[in-house]
Amino acid sequence: MGRLLLWVGLVLVLTHQNSTAYKLVCYFTNWAHSRPGPASILPHDLDPFLCTHLIFAFASMDDNRMVAQSLRDEQILYREFNKLKERNRQLKTLLSIGGWNFGTSRFTTMLSSFNNRETFITSVISLLRKHNFDGLDLFFLYPGLRGSPSHDRWTFLFLIEELLFAFQKEAQLIKRPRLLLSAAVSGAPHIIQTSYDVRLLGKLLDFINVLSYDIHGSWEKFTGHNSPLFSLPDDPKSSAYAMNYWRKLGAPSEKLIMGFPTYGRTFHLLKASSNGLQAKAIGPASPGKYTKQAGFLAYYEVCSFIQKAKRHWIDYQYVPYAYKGKEWVGYDDATSFSYKAMFVKREHFGGAMVWTLDMDDVRGTFCGDGPFPLVCILNDLLVQAGGEAMATEMHGKLENMITTPRGGMVSLEKHTVAPEEKTELPGVKPMESEQTTVTSDFN
Repeated sequence: MGRLLLWVGLVLVLTHQNSTAYKLVCYFTNWAHSRPGPASILPHDLDPFLCTHLIFAFASMDDNRMVAQSLRDEQILYREFNKLKERNRQLKTLLSIGGWNFGTSRFTTMLSSFNNRETFITSVISLLRKHNFDGLDLFFLYPGLRGSPSHDRWTFLFLIEELLFAFQKEAQLIKRPRLLLSAAVSGAPHIIQTSYDVRLLGKLLDFINVLSYDIHGSWEKFTGHNSPLFSLPDDPKSSAYAMNYWRKLGAPSEKLIMGFPTYGRTFHLLKASSNGLQAKAIGPASPGKYTKQAGFLAYYEVCSFIQKAKRHWIDYQYVPYAYKGKEWVGYDDATSFSYKAMFVKREHFGGAMVWTLDMDDVRGTFCGDGPFPLVCILNDLLVQAGGEAMATEMHGKLENMITTPRGGMVSLEKHTVAPEEKTELPGVKPMESEQTTVTSDFN
């Protein structure tokens, strides 16, 4: 009954704990407007009260200086993005630099000398203040990997120290609040060990956005969920594992922000008849109508996919998947977001990070659950005072959970994700290591 009591105890926390301590950090991408028709999103389509921090992705770099990625960003989107703060005075906005497609070479060159870093820092302060951002988010994927030399692990730290010092000095000089400093970091232990001094990052950064997703995808030969909450015994990769790994290495819990993906990862099954978790796969499923990327569906595209698909719930990982013919998707929904938010509260982490706002059902036109159905769940549970209504609903769900002889948990209630076809793996239960400790690498 131990886990059951932990979950039930967490629901009580939801109605009593001061929720203002939790951050809801939401990324918005500058390519969201280029998607077709109803999927085209601009900053004015966003709800300024939904998230505590909004991050604009991405800025670029030229000759060691941070610059806008396009004239449209600088002349239109930055202004529209930061205008949201006129409606919510508590909202904080940050500008992110980097991303997967940015690569590492420009970071490496900028980090390579004190003068280059100084040039970068000066440009950062100038660009952020000019456009009314409240801080900088570093999205360097990854120091010491993907062509980045091993010493970038340390020069990256030098940059963060120097940025923080410059931000403090500038704030005193102009008598304004200090610019914020965050970073997006990997959740994979082998990358963490190479790329980061966790303890020092935990001391310097205002908050740390852990990319606790892309855990499985079509680059693998077997189906697996994009962002399972808990691990399976033969597969330690999970959101909980990643978060606890960072904490185990010395990052303060309150600075660790867990990543929540508003998208799913897809697979093309080898056989339509073999369609469960860890079924054989041969690459990605078809691209989505709007995101047009093989192996990937935004949540609003998932809503269309699952209308005619078989839906399943992975009991021990607290996430859904669906398949249709030979196409398979592991995704998140309102229920899995609820369980993950409860985990964040139970473990006293700093909050949730969403990649991205523009892949939720922004206008409520695709899924039939109103605007921002996924992010609203996080707002209810982490930002609003108490989230009593949601807590009551989740308490009802948890009262219908029992502990099996194996120590796992199964649901006895009518679940939103096809309960009659739940995925139940013999002998499987959430790994003990996720609850308190980290025991091994992902590899």
